[in-house]
Amino acid sequence: MPPQLTGTPSRRRQPFVQSRSTEQPTRHPAVALAMALPCAVLLVLLFGGWEQMASQAEAVADLITR
Repeated sequence: MPPQLTGTPSRRRQPFVQSRSTEQPTRHPAVALAMALPCAVLLVLLFGGWEQMASQAEAVADLITR
């Protein structure tokens, strides 16, 4: 059984607080797409996911058209 800590610790770490003045602007969605798209294409080519993606898209299209 692990030892139990009793009493209050003599030193406590201050909680991390990020100041608002150093907030960085958010990334544009096109930049995020440009970073993620090459990785997605590489994974599709490496693992042969094109057929699976096509069949999933066909199933979704069938559900939408009903």
